Amino acid sequence: MPAAYDQYLAPVVFRPFAEDLAARAAALHPRRVLELAAGTGVLTSSLLVAASSADVTATDLNEAMVAFGSARVPDAVWQQADAQSLPFPDGSFDLVVCQFGVMFFPDRHAAFAEVRRVLTPGGRFLLNTWGPLGTHAFGAALQAGLERAFPADPPQFLPTIPHGYSDPALVSEDLTAAGFTIEERQELTLEGRAASAADVATGFLAGTPVRAAVEERGDAPGARATVIEEMTARLGPGPVAAPMTAYVFRGAS
Repeated sequence: MPAAYDQYLAPVVFRPFAEDLAARAAALHPRRVLELAAGTGVLTSSLLVAASSADVTATDLNEAMVAFGSARVPDAVWQQADAQSLPFPDGSFDLVVCQFGVMFFPDRHAAFAEVRRVLTPGGRFLLNTWGPLGTHAFGAALQAGLERAFPADPPQFLPTIPHGYSDPALVSEDLTAAGFTIEERQELTLEGRAASAADVATGFLAGTPVRAAVEERGDAPGARATVIEEMTARLGPGPVAAPMTAYVFRGAS
């Protein structure tokens, strides 16, 4: 999964927002940065370029992602860690960043409290979340393909997890409850570009939990063909480009 994710999804879906978040991070002139849910290091690599004087510690709950990311981006310090129980002393970092990861935390209140604990007084928390699935053209096309392939029981990973925390007011409320002052909240739409709709389909079907959901339902090859056909019909043949909307937040401890 990490290899497929990194090859087909990272440059198309995640890198545009990683470059944006890294630029926002660099503007804060951090010295010690903690990244949560770092995955294969898409944001990590951008942080090391944009905030070159900072020490970056990248963490993820998934050990396979940590192994892949540490090989891909060796200039960061990599560590397996649960965001809800961080293995760092109080006040260890002046910036914590998380790209499209908070939606996966079972207890976001606990995770946000941990972020605030490991921040220095006045430290910042930078994060982004996806907007509703309908505002993400790649994801919406994929979900349409899954619904066509499995009309009775389509996988619901995309609408319920990555796009399941898409109310910016709720995110702000949760951050405030954890003791953060919201300094910035912005809706941001960027464009993703891929060599083909089939490449994007491959990324989702092989590099995310959608893979297991499809395999559980049987006929994975047939489902893949249906999803690619639907995504190509919606996005076009050959190189494709599509808008993706997210929300960016900056909280101060």
